[in-house]
Amino acid sequence: MRKPFVAGNWKMNKTVEQASLLVADLLPGLQTIEKIDRVLCPPFPSLMVISQMIAGTAIGLGAQNMHWEDSGAYTGETAPAMVKEFCEYVIIGHSERRGYFGETDETVNKKVKAAFAVGLTPIVCVGETLEENEAGKTAAIVKREVLEGLKELASSDAQKLVIAYEPIWAIGTGKTASAEQAEEIIAKIVRGSLAESFGAEVADTIRILYGGSVKGSNAAEIFSMPNIDGGLIGGASLKADDFIKICQAAEGTLE
Repeated sequence: MRKPFVAGNWKMNKTVEQASLLVADLLPGLQTIEKIDRVLCPPFPSLMVISQMIAGTAIGLGAQNMHWEDSGAYTGETAPAMVKEFCEYVIIGHSERRGYFGETDETVNKKVKAAFAVGLTPIVCVGETLEENEAGKTAAIVKREVLEGLKELASSDAQKLVIAYEPIWAIGTGKTASAEQAEEIIAKIVRGSLAESFGAEVADTIRILYGGSVKGSNAAEIFSMPNIDGGLIGGASLKADDFIKICQAAEGTLE
């Protein structure tokens, strides 16, 4: 049984003060949801403050990105050990990083290995654009991102990582892949590619999330699919009530 996992990716939203207020609103509800992993991924300036606010709870903290080098002349970047000071998780290869900032399968692979080297759990994002989807390239794109992003990774590390399938056309657009569509891609392509790399037994242990316009009203249907183990939540994670409902929906799959 894979433990459900819900992470909130706040993207470039909330000042430190605003982030603190959101966490204060989230804490009472999130602390009643104990059977799933709940993770908050705020912008870098808020990590220290939020780590202090959630200390002593079972709520996890994640960064939205990091560099693969230990240190050096990389102005504006953050090293893995710097992330590890506050976080247990790090999002790697989000489509916005790939699309706006030149992330590639190669840099994703470097970052995944660097995350494991310092004891961070990577949340690795894969997904296709609308054009690729309409051209029938979904399988090829997603398979390549899984195989190349995780190549030469030890099976023992692969078992610990989290994958997020996020069709790029569904992020922040209000469009959502149907639960059945997401399940088919995650089961056949994502988990199938993991099995190709690490064997079926290992692939079956890896948690795979869906991301793309998930909200309180559709989370239960999406999470009811057997190969969808939770969600990487964008806009809805900025609203305390909505994010708590999504986490409750994930916990409801265990009943």
